[in-house]
Amino acid sequence: MSATATTPDEAAQLLFPPNVQYNNNHVSTLKFLSACFAGAAAGILGLENALGFALFVLSTLFTSACLYVKCKGKPTKYIPGGWWELVRPSQENMFSFILVWTLFYGAAVLSSETGEHILTHVPLDDAGIVHVYD
Repeated sequence: MSATATTPDEAAQLLFPPNVQYNNNHVSTLKFLSACFAGAAAGILGLENALGFALFVLSTLFTSACLYVKCKGKPTKYIPGGWWELVRPSQENMFSFILVWTLFYGAAVLSSETGEHILTHVPLDDAGIVHVYD
């Protein structure tokens, strides 16, 4: 029996199931966190429609590229499905992105009565200190 696999079926048999499960859990966690941070950034920046989804696509591609580098250019060695599994956004990540995007958009942009960014209306005293209890 050789240590190298010549067919995809033989390559799948060389993967140790507990390690595959561990890798899949970490990849899904990283993709989830990336989607949440991208949603927060899109909401704070006030991005709407296609620009917000473009940020989601860019963050997914960036996360996939980082994971590809972490896998030393051979994702099939660590994750069944290889490159496609790294790039494919799951449904729950997209929903998490939209949830966090709307949350931060509502908190940062829509909560101002004028529709302007709420972070521009922070009351400061003469020394430039924010007083929240006024």
